[in-house]
Amino acid sequence: MSGGRFFLVTVLNVVITIFEFIGGLLSGSLSLLSDAFHNCGDALSIVLSYAAHRIGSRQQTRTNTYGYRRAEILAALLNALVLVVICVILAVEAVRRLFHPEPVQGTVMLLVAVVSFVANLLSTILLNHGAKHNLNIRATYLHLLSDALASVGVIIGALMITLWHVNWVDPVITILVGSYIAWESWPIIKQALGILMEASPKLNYEAIARDIEQLPEVEGVHHLHAWQIDENNIVFSVHVNMDNLPLARIEPVYRQIETLLCRKYNVNHVTIQAECHRGEHESLFYDQNDWRHE
Repeated sequence: MSGGRFFLVTVLNVVITIFEFIGGLLSGSLSLLSDAFHNCGDALSIVLSYAAHRIGSRQQTRTNTYGYRRAEILAALLNALVLVVICVILAVEAVRRLFHPEPVQGTVMLLVAVVSFVANLLSTILLNHGAKHNLNIRATYLHLLSDALASVGVIIGALMITLWHVNWVDPVITILVGSYIAWESWPIIKQALGILMEASPKLNYEAIARDIEQLPEVEGVHHLHAWQIDENNIVFSVHVNMDNLPLARIEPVYRQIETLLCRKYNVNHVTIQAECHRGEHESLFYDQNDWRHE
């Protein structure tokens, strides 16, 4: 994702935010003001996302031997959490307005919403490709997509207010859009927390063990570990039981295991420990009790 696209999307969102704040205050529309808050959050989100993207692209160092890719995961988590908090705050205000309706100028609301929708749609198109392969950019993309959807909701509400003078539509749309955005944010929060907590990626570990054990030189597999640096890079370690072979015969087996894990299971980094009898009766996954009974 180029810095030029990030910069263009940031400028677009700053302009939209100012435009919607003014339009929301003039029209009295909560849904328009909520869209403005979303766009304000988006502008900050894009800056944070770009900074994390640059940090995550740095090479490994002595102090960060796995690199800096977790910076993007932290940014994705923060962006998604901020989005949820904004939705909750706006939903509370929307409920208050349901019981205490306030006048809304539908014509001003409609004009601002149409312009915002066009700008938000352009922003989502600019970030669409990067969102498919990067959790950090996906979180920012969700911010922008949510604003485009919110603008559609505001447009519908503005038309209803202009034609039928039903001001209660404005807070209802705010609640509906906010609920949808919070729902879509949860998978990003869950995935980011899983990566940060070293949760195992979704792999068929029993099948992996069977595949490794099918190699003629391998007699058993135990102490398997897998975790993610980011959503695209899996790190894998495993202990394998083998005959007492010279190193020259063990290395080709290592290469076979690495090739198997890379091609079939998309594992990026593999560490293998060969053992003769140590751990041959231990479980596939690490268990402290295995060590206590040795």
